[in-house]
Amino acid sequence: MDFRDKSYDVFNMFDKQWALAVAGTLEDFDGCTIGWGTLGDIWGGPCNGKLIATIYVNPTRYTSEYLLRHDYFSVSFFEEKYRKDLTILGTKSKRDTDKFAMTSLTPQEHGNTIIFPEANLTFICRKIYWEQFNPEHIAPEIFRSVYANNRPTHYEFIGEIIEAIDRR
Repeated sequence: MDFRDKSYDVFNMFDKQWALAVAGTLEDFDGCTIGWGTLGDIWGGPCNGKLIATIYVNPTRYTSEYLLRHDYFSVSFFEEKYRKDLTILGTKSKRDTDKFAMTSLTPQEHGNTIIFPEANLTFICRKIYWEQFNPEHIAPEIFRSVYANNRPTHYEFIGEIIEAIDRR
């Protein structure tokens, strides 16, 4: 069955389950836990749009540099038993430590990016668009609550899903 025919709980996947966004090569990669993302389609006619995963990463995250440099990235989802690993990857920085060595996850190269066999669902994405949010275009109440104290606005990365690895 093609991944286009599968069903995904798009309203809960990022918010409740979290995800791991990763870019790079096995020799040099980084990733971080993300709670903001969407799945959908764009830039095509009826029944022919590009299926996409859109992720949001703050520029203060070292992972954003990898996402900017590389043309491919993966977005992986894990069972609850990996929550501790995702917490580590969401709170530690590769700038300071080998955070992946602190987890039970096993990075593997897959095509042009990195995946983890522990993930129950992974989307392999080709980056087709990115941009940093314009503060002037964000509703004032959201800007005040999310970007207080001069926190930089998030990057938006849109990736065309070229493969789904579904172990559910």
